[in-house]
Amino acid sequence: MLYESTRGQFKKILSAEAIKLGISPDGGLFVPCEIPMISINRLKEMTNQDYQARAAVILKEYLTDYSEEEIDECVSLSYNQEKFDSPAIAPVRQLDDSLYILELWHGPTCAFKDMALQILPHLLTKAAVKTGDISTIVILVATSGDTGKAALEGFKDVPRTRIIVFYPEQGVSAMQQLQMITQEGNNVDVVAVRGNFDDAQNGVKDIFGNTGFNQDLHRKNYRLSSANSINWGRLVPQVAYYFSAYLDLVAKGNVTLGEKINFVVPTGNFGNILSAYYALEMGLPISRLICASNANNVLTDFIRTGVYNRKRQFRKTISPSMDILISSNLERLLYHLNGRDHTKTSEWMASLKDSEKYHVDELTFARIDRLFWSGFANDSETIETIRSIFQKYSYVIDTHTGVGINVYKKYLKATGDKTKTIIASTASPFKFNTSVVQAVLGDDAVQNKNEFELLEMLSVLSGNEIPFGLKDLDKKTILHRRTVSKNNMRDEVNNILQSAN
Repeated sequence: MLYESTRGQFKKILSAEAIKLGISPDGGLFVPCEIPMISINRLKEMTNQDYQARAAVILKEYLTDYSEEEIDECVSLSYNQEKFDSPAIAPVRQLDDSLYILELWHGPTCAFKDMALQILPHLLTKAAVKTGDISTIVILVATSGDTGKAALEGFKDVPRTRIIVFYPEQGVSAMQQLQMITQEGNNVDVVAVRGNFDDAQNGVKDIFGNTGFNQDLHRKNYRLSSANSINWGRLVPQVAYYFSAYLDLVAKGNVTLGEKINFVVPTGNFGNILSAYYALEMGLPISRLICASNANNVLTDFIRTGVYNRKRQFRKTISPSMDILISSNLERLLYHLNGRDHTKTSEWMASLKDSEKYHVDELTFARIDRLFWSGFANDSETIETIRSIFQKYSYVIDTHTGVGINVYKKYLKATGDKTKTIIASTASPFKFNTSVVQAVLGDDAVQNKNEFELLEMLSVLSGNEIPFGLKDLDKKTILHRRTVSKNNMRDEVNNILQSAN
């Protein structure tokens, strides 16, 4: 299968080359030239398979220049009991007759990013070998919290790679920051950026787009790549868990094969819900994709109006992984829905850069409206949802999942659609313990308590052990203290690579 750029100014390439490059040299994102189909009969065959086998089926459809043995090896190295604390890898939890939770946080960093970032290093290093590239691959990451730690954990000590993670200095939770700045590994660097996530993300994009800087790196035997969801190798593994969740319901008799369901996805950068869109286009029986935003509701407004306008106040919320105003992966969706018209896509992205907004045409908007519904939840609504879910089901959810469930309730009220629905739960409640304990036990419960006392409280409350990836973080040495302005990120990359020689 070949891949092309959403901007249309780069040649078509195989998946290994797309994964190695991360972002297209013309500034666009790589997308498959065709979307493979999974028939109902194929779905039936997959019903009794485990997660690993289902993931391999999906990956083999897209990564056709990898051998079946290579993909099987990548899958077995990534989704196993050493890395995930659930044998199901991504288990589905039933709340009631029509509502289910897809728990995507059983990996080493307790967030859904592990589902892709455990396998990406294996796909990427194989891609380098397959394309005859002997450069050291430098992974650049901008993170709103979870991607950073998951990427660091995935790439630490991987030969011929170096990873540099940029995060907004005041824009991640205390637990997320501790996870990153205590990260061990001889090839990892973590840098705080004075600004918000969009500043960090724009800085990384500018580095990728700087031809002179990239040529200079090539002369020094370095090649930039990305572990953000702009990299196809980050996005395609996520398609698998939508198939797996649906097939789990079929296997348990909760739905009949072919019966359509809804998915609710809390999202900021649009990558997670875009993976669900690919699953739908591949033939997975999905009725509606419900996009859940927090107070940074730029996606909600876009899905409802067709106007993307990032010129608005940036809000720091208790669901920080969604505190984003530039949703990079939306570009891929627009390219697919506008009939693969790279001219339109390029014009919209140029307008976003120049005037901070764009307006899609009527036909593209009609296609979005047919597939998606969107809503948002503010912090107080999220807190109330966490509390009510615990009271009703004795089940503890994190703040991002709280956003998802709140938006689902608004969808039910607006549409009356009682189709069985799966909520993508993107992070463990332990990662956002202050907000979760406050929601369930009240404001007084968190007074004068540090993050680690709250972990213990949450463990008692939920009946679950503190995840290994969070336990004893306070006893680890802080190894990364770099801080830069948003305008000096390229210089910082240069300094890091020079000091590594």
